[in-house]
Amino acid sequence: MLDLSGKNALVTGIANNRSIAWGIAQQLHKAGANLGITYLPDDKGKMEKKVAELVEPLQPSLFLPCNVENDEQIQSTFATIRQEWGKIDILVHCLAFAQREDLTGGFSETSRSGFKTALEVSTYSLVQLSGAAKPLMTEGGSIITLTYLGAVRAIPNYNVMGVAKAGLEASVRYLAAELGPQNIRVNGISAGPIRTLASSAVGGILDMIHHVEEVAPLRRTVTQLEVGNTAAFLCSDLASGITGQILYVDAGYEIMGM
Repeated sequence: MLDLSGKNALVTGIANNRSIAWGIAQQLHKAGANLGITYLPDDKGKMEKKVAELVEPLQPSLFLPCNVENDEQIQSTFATIRQEWGKIDILVHCLAFAQREDLTGGFSETSRSGFKTALEVSTYSLVQLSGAAKPLMTEGGSIITLTYLGAVRAIPNYNVMGVAKAGLEASVRYLAAELGPQNIRVNGISAGPIRTLASSAVGGILDMIHHVEEVAPLRRTVTQLEVGNTAAFLCSDLASGITGQILYVDAGYEIMGM
């Protein structure tokens, strides 16, 4: 039986009820994990209020601002975790961002600033958060990130995000190799296209979803909760021998040639 009772889990990247991170948080809560939630702060506090109302039923014991482009906020987040929890068992990284104009048209037209932003937020943040979590994973742990097929195949309009996800998947392997001796496992979930706030910036996202529904072996795309179930499994002792892997949760689309 999947049981995460007594586990402290930090979930990043919840923006609204369509976020894959929201599906993951729900399933971790269902399995008994003690949740900490981070949100992206804004000047007017709208995101804080929105996410706080959404996650209230999950009764998180920590609710913290964390912009991964701000080193001080990252340090503050993990200082609070150390003070309040003492240790962390699970880190869920669901962070990705690219400028909208870099997710349409030609990849060669990607701006220098756009390339830097996409790699910093979508890729480097996993490295940085894992480094911050490492000393607090005193009893081992599980780190999960989200990726997409565009990391290994050219997907129309995915552009710089495909490069960022390729870097993310490589980071999974390097982190798994480094942290394995501490019994910290690092894995990625390559989810099929789901209509989220982040994916809405990708040109033609609805066409991508409809194509998967027509071609994937299961003749559908996947849900947040299906991705959440996989994440909960990877965070549990049932997956104790799995690290450095990219698991496809995409209704089988990845296996198809045409």
